[in-house]
Amino acid sequence: MNRRTALLGGLGLVLSACDGGYRGPARTVTIAAGEPGGFYLAFADVLATELNRAVPALRCVALPTEASVENVRRVQEGTADLGLVLADVAQSALAGDPPFSKPVPLYAVGRVYENYLQLVVRAADRRHDLTALAGRPVSLGAHGSGAAQLAERVFATAGVPVQAQHLRLADALTALRDRRIDAFAWSGGVPTPALADLNRTTPLALLPLTSVLPGLRKAYGPLYEPVQVPAGAYRSVGALGTVGVANLLVCSPKLPDEVAAAVVRVLAGRAAELVPAQAVGTQFLDVRTLIGTRPVALHPGAAGTYRTLHG
Repeated sequence: MNRRTALLGGLGLVLSACDGGYRGPARTVTIAAGEPGGFYLAFADVLATELNRAVPALRCVALPTEASVENVRRVQEGTADLGLVLADVAQSALAGDPPFSKPVPLYAVGRVYENYLQLVVRAADRRHDLTALAGRPVSLGAHGSGAAQLAERVFATAGVPVQAQHLRLADALTALRDRRIDAFAWSGGVPTPALADLNRTTPLALLPLTSVLPGLRKAYGPLYEPVQVPAGAYRSVGALGTVGVANLLVCSPKLPDEVAAAVVRVLAGRAAELVPAQAVGTQFLDVRTLIGTRPVALHPGAAGTYRTLHG
């Protein structure tokens, strides 16, 4: 039995007709995702494909965005039905903490996977920890991304001041290659294909970040978790610990119950198909933890469907 097959046993059920519960009108469902080359958009594309296949009445599309913060705002404004959002950004949105000016009402459809903060440097520079970046030019992630919020917290917690920039992934890769920055933060799956591509021509290294976890958890709660980047996820990069945070699929309270229910049936019933091809075992959809959406409450349509699936 392989890993993906085993995961399906978590609910102890087989769903042969994911669309059986949907009786709503035909409509478009948009998923606010992330940057090209990242795991957010890759996952959203796969989810959209599976939703279209399982529920033809829901014409699902994935939208490239700058990720978590923008995705919350799109859901809030109604320009997206669903959004992939880091749990710490969702916590800020619910509380109305910066970068949000007032509380944003959100529900969750499911916890979909674990996000890895990756602090990327050139291997030739032989930097081994955060302190080596003090005073150096570092991209903390694109404006509107969860990476930017978490990276700012990491450097503040570590007490390491840097020359902060906010570059999109493609621009950060080029800037690191051309020595215009000394590091960049990226929050996503392991491996991220764009990082793996650059690593073939400009050898890269990742800096360990677990030393800041106690401070992060003290300041922001237990949303942050220790996770392990496996050896070989990137060529010539050994195993190391970093900061993990759950990624949630969120929505507005206005999302119809039947749409939330249809998405849950696909998440639970097609878990094995919802793993982008580049995942190497660190990223997967675990049907046993879909309901673990803290700090965001489950959408009523999603909660009712999970209860039905659990029998």
